[in-house]
Amino acid sequence: MFETVADLPFSIQKLMNKAHEARDKAYAPYSSFKVGAALQLKSGEIITGNNQENAAYPSGLCAERVAIFYAGSQHPEATIQSMAISAKSMNSKITKPVAPCGSCRQVLAEYEVNQNSLMELYFMGESGKVLKSNSVKDILPLVFDSKFL
Repeated sequence: MFETVADLPFSIQKLMNKAHEARDKAYAPYSSFKVGAALQLKSGEIITGNNQENAAYPSGLCAERVAIFYAGSQHPEATIQSMAISAKSMNSKITKPVAPCGSCRQVLAEYEVNQNSLMELYFMGESGKVLKSNSVKDILPLVFDSKFL
């Protein structure tokens, strides 16, 4: 755990700042809960995503999946090394780390399994502590993947 963004390695500070920028552009008129994600490919390229809500609630998409699906569609052979996630409520200040939802964990896990390489995750609220996970498997033990199908 890191006390603040300033305590992160410089490359991860940059990634988290991109997640903050993406978060602030989120479309969240219904929940007032904005999330931004930034992922770094092995090539060094950074891809961002943010949550996109819809009046038909199931039609929205989380920031993590927006970013990872874009990466998968534009760079299908790329390895994702790390992802930073930042969440902000328009109704109250969030100072505790906000982890990915269950659907996002499943999607992240499949990408990690398929690329056969660990993906570091860094996540936080609007401010405060940043949690680090060395692998999606750390936040989703007993991963369900294609080996079970």
